[in-house]
Amino acid sequence: MDYRKLGELEVSAVGLGCLGMSGGYGAASADDCVATIRKGLELGLTLLDTADFYGAGANEELVGRAVSGRRADVVLATRGGLRSAEPGGPPVITDGRPAYLREACDASLRRLGVDHIDLYYLGRPDPDVPIEESVGGLASLVADGKIGHIGLSEVSADQLRRGHAEHPITALESEYSLWERHVEAEILPAAASLGVGLVAHTPLGKGMLSGELRAVEFAPGDFRRNHPRFDTANFAHNHALIETARAAFPSDVPFATLALAWLLSRGPGVVPIPGTRRIAHLTSNLAAADLALDAATVDRLSALVPPSAVRGSRARAPRPT
Repeated sequence: MDYRKLGELEVSAVGLGCLGMSGGYGAASADDCVATIRKGLELGLTLLDTADFYGAGANEELVGRAVSGRRADVVLATRGGLRSAEPGGPPVITDGRPAYLREACDASLRRLGVDHIDLYYLGRPDPDVPIEESVGGLASLVADGKIGHIGLSEVSADQLRRGHAEHPITALESEYSLWERHVEAEILPAAASLGVGLVAHTPLGKGMLSGELRAVEFAPGDFRRNHPRFDTANFAHNHALIETARAAFPSDVPFATLALAWLLSRGPGVVPIPGTRRIAHLTSNLAAADLALDAATVDRLSALVPPSAVRGSRARAPRPT
């Protein structure tokens, strides 16, 4: 396993996003997910990414169970700043108030069963709270030893700069993949100039870049049922786009591994966190850390999956009321 730096924090070059282990993609076996995490640790994986709103806290509990007795071997990343609203309101609202972030951090520590969190993100910027105020609240958690490093998630380049001026930011987490490159215009250059790592979530396009999706029918509870890029109107087009790219690389290397290796080529501070519940997929994903693509292959992949050709917004559609 290769390792990279997010700011001053060393992590495995490929991490593991744990969202799908507590729903999101349909029912999951907790025991199987724990086994997958532990297998990853055996293979050199260190970065585990969760959040307090994944499975209403159940995901943090699962991750805590998986790393019990292995705390020194992992970099735990979780986030706060999103919470369930009152009955009748939207399902989730942003809350970047320092008092709430402290409360959320304490709850995450209890669920994870640890005395500190290595990387704690502001889950989303709160439009009603200046980013400097939220980061200041997180800085107080650093001072108290509850968190080691501060991260921001899905912020603009300007918000990143403003937050970093308040307290050094270690990592910015945002969606980034072959078919979603919005960060390349301003956000990635800003992060690089500040020495902030870029943690790429959804690096396999919610499974589309794995090349294994064959139908638009998803299981009950799978949030892709309500996602623009996977609806009936767009799925066939997007699937054909990826299939064409896969056909251009007829080799024993899974296309998912190529797609992750492409991300790793985008800069030394880029760390993808593909999610999976299966050990077979995990080993394929981690193999990307040892696959160095030449410039011609990188350019060819970029040209075969141009984001301009992808149909549908990257944002999930609002839930029906």
